[in-house]
Amino acid sequence: MIYKPPFKEVHISGNLYLREFKSDTDEEQLIWHLDREDRVISVVKGSNWKLQLDNQLPMKLTEGREYFIPKLTYHRLIKGNDKLIIITHFQP
Repeated sequence: MIYKPPFKEVHISGNLYLREFKSDTDEEQLIWHLDREDRVISVVKGSNWKLQLDNQLPMKLTEGREYFIPKLTYHRLIKGNDKLIIITHFQP
């Protein structure tokens, strides 16, 4: 089975990407995973979405804020009420 990410992605430039998670995203697609690089995400739009890092309680994602996800740290998104749009910046 081929993995299909639960988001649409547009490359902005360099290590910057815009990702959109639709409001009808299946929660089963929002799986625990880890990245090989540090990452900063900026929330452009979204209501009641949450980010959960390994061994931590979920934190509400707030429009206009940035969140740091350390490399090799398991994390997942928890679905909110509408679509989520984030800018993700991978830091090699």
